[in-house]
Amino acid sequence: MNVKKVLIFAFFSAFLIMGVLEMKRAMPAHKSERIYIAIKQYSPYKLQKRIGGLEIIDTRDDSKEKPSSAEVMLRLDEVEGLWGKKHLKVENSTVIVMDDNKSTIAKIAIENKKERDFLKSFFGI
Repeated sequence: MNVKKVLIFAFFSAFLIMGVLEMKRAMPAHKSERIYIAIKQYSPYKLQKRIGGLEIIDTRDDSKEKPSSAEVMLRLDEVEGLWGKKHLKVENSTVIVMDDNKSTIAKIAIENKKERDFLKSFFGI
């Protein structure tokens, strides 16, 4: 092989690797579906369509965030995780959902270790 072919191969390989790494970084966190859906209904953050993409609305004060289309799901995961640290508590095999006044809204049973690991990694509880 001559040097020109090696350089072209190296360039395309580097481009492919950087593309794959960037796609992986932009993917939202994997969620344990049952427990996430049960908790999501109490989260104050909702997605709303707009002409330029999606926006995140905080239903407590109707504030809106308009992250770029590539970052909207990552930002939603981030704000939900911060909300969960303040409003969720794990006791034995139950997740307790609390409002802003720390009174209990709901209790959700944790069924397996995967769900417990998800709560620890996603919400930090």
